[in-house]
Amino acid sequence: MNSIAIDPRNPYYLAVGGSDEYARVYDTRRVQLAPVCRHVLPDAPVNTFCPRHLRETNSVHITGLAYSKAGELLVSYNDELIYLFEKNMGYGSSPVSVSPEKLQEMEEPQVYTGHRNAQTVKGVNFFGPNDEYVTSGSDCGHIFIWKKKGGKLVRAMVGDRRVVNQLESHPHIPLLASCGIEKSVKLWTPMSNDVLSLPEKIEKVNQVFSQPMFNVETVSQTLKLYFVGNAGDGIEQGGERRPIEGNTDS
Repeated sequence: MNSIAIDPRNPYYLAVGGSDEYARVYDTRRVQLAPVCRHVLPDAPVNTFCPRHLRETNSVHITGLAYSKAGELLVSYNDELIYLFEKNMGYGSSPVSVSPEKLQEMEEPQVYTGHRNAQTVKGVNFFGPNDEYVTSGSDCGHIFIWKKKGGKLVRAMVGDRRVVNQLESHPHIPLLASCGIEKSVKLWTPMSNDVLSLPEKIEKVNQVFSQPMFNVETVSQTLKLYFVGNAGDGIEQGGERRPIEGNTDS
């Protein structure tokens, strides 16, 4: 088990993700409590979610889940991509029983590409007063921010010298907390009205990362070219976002 998320529109619904490709949603009102010594069959989920091409592959696992205020479910996969599921994109309680005809009729989830999620367990989250953005850390040490609608990458900021693992937004103000391998929690807030372009060469990095099951050696060489070439650039070119004072060191 890597991640648990509660649907804000229905707090009885609990989504869980872990060692396989399915995000399972359970209704806590139906969960059976049993003594530890009794062997019972696991409770059936009320719904399951997974991209069509990952069904029954047994080659990926889920590292992060998040619900939007509208009840959309965001799922991040190890060595794969991030997907946004509407409620009508689920397979029900038994995904293997869905017919091929039904599968072809189902709408595909929105996908978010560009990050790298392989070395550690990374979360995923929404950002903005109405969850207009999707955020994730990356093995390259960057904070990635996409438009939720359409999946366009709009920001890639250096958040850690090694890996960014978790991002959490403030519920009421534009404040973002991040943490990774470094022994600190960083707080971010907008400091400029200027609209900046993505960091130099990020498009090349994005092209490599956007391919599911990408080659590790290719990724490593691309990252080396990018980050050595931009050493000393700071948090982001132009300095639109900077850590604010009050970071906590462990």
